[in-house]
Amino acid sequence: MRICIIGAGAIGGFLGARLAAAGNASVSAIARGATLASLQQHGWRLNTAEGQVHAPVQAAENPADLGPQDLVVIAVKGPALTAVAQTIAPLLGPETMVMPAMNGVPWWFCRQTPEFGDRPIESVDPGGVIARAIPYRQVIGCVVHASTATIEPGLVQHRMGNGLIVGEPDGGKSARAQRVADLLAQAGFDVTHSDDVRYDIWYKLWGNMTMNPVSAITGATCDRILADPLVRAFCTSAMAEAASIGERLGCTITQTAEDRCAVTARLGAFKTSMLQDVEAGRAIELDAIVGAAQEIGRRLGLPTPNIDALLGLTRLFGRVNGLYPLEP
Repeated sequence: MRICIIGAGAIGGFLGARLAAAGNASVSAIARGATLASLQQHGWRLNTAEGQVHAPVQAAENPADLGPQDLVVIAVKGPALTAVAQTIAPLLGPETMVMPAMNGVPWWFCRQTPEFGDRPIESVDPGGVIARAIPYRQVIGCVVHASTATIEPGLVQHRMGNGLIVGEPDGGKSARAQRVADLLAQAGFDVTHSDDVRYDIWYKLWGNMTMNPVSAITGATCDRILADPLVRAFCTSAMAEAASIGERLGCTITQTAEDRCAVTARLGAFKTSMLQDVEAGRAIELDAIVGAAQEIGRRLGLPTPNIDALLGLTRLFGRVNGLYPLEP
């Protein structure tokens, strides 16, 4: 199988290095700048508790240099996805599978929701640019349950977690999704072939939609957020709103918010990905994580006062600190 990873950062490098080292696929990368130079000089590099995983890679900046692939994994940050969609065409053949391994709500998530129809989720796909560039029938859904970090361009550190969930956007199981699941399992990932990947996406969002932005604006790790009774109550109230949205979307969550917080608390002094982005001076992935939930709720006619407050506060924080676009 020919696989291309777009975005060889923390998650892209994690996936690319493991897949390439397993030897069951030809794994290339689209990267830029120092990351591209590092990949071309050193290949894939991933530090793990068992030692460094190293494998060769064909890395390029221009997708046309690589040509059509069997599987394209998109592992960029949310704000970069529109630009990726505008350059992805050379990688796509008629049967190419496209698997976004990203945080938050993907652009295709409400494709089957009557209230949306063919209209895009503007928070993640302004004007529908991504949906026009990547055919829905070629998408494979994915949820990543792992913590990784980029130590330096082209060098990734695996911290915890090894889970991947893959599945068809329309639900059910398929031979092609099973093929992807098998390939990932052979590379050492703990893989689930889900028959309802939309639920799995919403469940993860429900769990991290509050922790990410609250940690970003306060600088607090998850243990400190959950130890403050007022902040914890605010988070669980926002989670209740997200659960109501999920129920309308056919993604009913039966776990209580308090039980989910207890799971998060067991991670201890954990830094969310959004807090890591703030500390590194990178743009925050607010739209796909909070903006999309707020937009979906509004378009379904559901009240979201706590999600609204969370979005407004984090957006203002991002704009003040140059980590989120200014108003047009």
